[in-house]
Amino acid sequence: MSRTRRTALPRRRVRQVALAGTALLAAALTACSGGADAGADGGGAKADGKNKPAMAVSVNMTGDQVKAGEPVKVTIADGKLAQVKVTDGKGGELAGQIAADGKTWTSGRNAAPNTDYKVEAQNTDSQNAGTQFKTSAADKVNKVSINISKGSTVGVAMPVSLVFDNPVKNKAEVEKQLKVTTSNNTEGSWGWFKDYSGNDRVDWRPKDYWKSGTDVKVEMNLNGVDSGAGGGLFARDYSTEFKIGKDRRMEVSLDTKKMSVTEDGQVVKTVPVSAGTPGGQKASWSGKMVLMAKEGTIRMDSQTVGLGDAYDKMVDYSMRLTWSGMYVHAAPWNSANFGSANTSSGCVGMSDANAKSVYEQVQAGDPLEVVGSGSKGKADLGNGYGEWNLSWDAWKAKSALAGAAQNG
Repeated sequence: MSRTRRTALPRRRVRQVALAGTALLAAALTACSGGADAGADGGGAKADGKNKPAMAVSVNMTGDQVKAGEPVKVTIADGKLAQVKVTDGKGGELAGQIAADGKTWTSGRNAAPNTDYKVEAQNTDSQNAGTQFKTSAADKVNKVSINISKGSTVGVAMPVSLVFDNPVKNKAEVEKQLKVTTSNNTEGSWGWFKDYSGNDRVDWRPKDYWKSGTDVKVEMNLNGVDSGAGGGLFARDYSTEFKIGKDRRMEVSLDTKKMSVTEDGQVVKTVPVSAGTPGGQKASWSGKMVLMAKEGTIRMDSQTVGLGDAYDKMVDYSMRLTWSGMYVHAAPWNSANFGSANTSSGCVGMSDANAKSVYEQVQAGDPLEVVGSGSKGKADLGNGYGEWNLSWDAWKAKSALAGAAQNG
């Protein structure tokens, strides 16, 4: 019986085609057709002589010094994409979507700076292709300061406030990456303006004061987003979560020289006070403000707020209302005027006992409104949290996305 020696078919070479600005990927396939002719009995399979071409896709980013700040786009040369997976060096996935015609896949977010990426693609014939690339570090990095720390409980007037290290020219692009989610679908909107520091700032304010007990989550998916000219790229994401505490509100009347404290709509405390001296820079700000922070015992120096050498002393139970230096605090040196005359340098002062009691009750984020005559007007929007002095429509108009309300 003779032996038939099979000669291995030569392995085909897949050629790489260079495309300007893209990487072309090809995956060789193993032939599945039969390799022998049919015998005399006709029982052998007949080769069709056809082999599917290797899958090839192009990627808009290639190499190890890719500029970040734009989406990743994968395009198939022939056929249709079935799935695309783009992952970074830490295992994080850059999600995206295949176009309706199946020809392209585009990531929903930009490629981040200084990151290794791996691209894996599959077509509808279950063929695969892949590549990898690395983005270069950003020439300039923008960063964000967030006013509410994770796990905090804040009052019903506290906005989410983000202040940027560098200018933000692409406000709409940045705002699209900011998301507020609440446990009760609170309606609210972002608004852009200048912080008291002069930096760009965006706040998210509910339409009305928060409801007590609301859980809030803020996601800032900024990694790879371009701030615009002079601002640089963001190089990380940010997030925070917090809860809305008791519904506590304060009102200071410049006419009666009293401050009332309400909880859940009921007055729980009325305190005689002495506010700012009318008629000049020592007058108090009026309007709706927010208790920014409880700072305890601090040194107050009039020279730091442009009032010369009017005062320089340690002050107890200090509760900040504005960046420019308006506080509620203990002022025992002014006890003769509590409830009868406004003679302070702009702050709302009260006795040690009352200041201690109020300090122990309140929380950052509680609203405080100053009403009556003799103020120097409302503080600028960025001098603290002044957004509650705007109507809802006026606030929505400050959104870079045409003032559209955002529900969380």
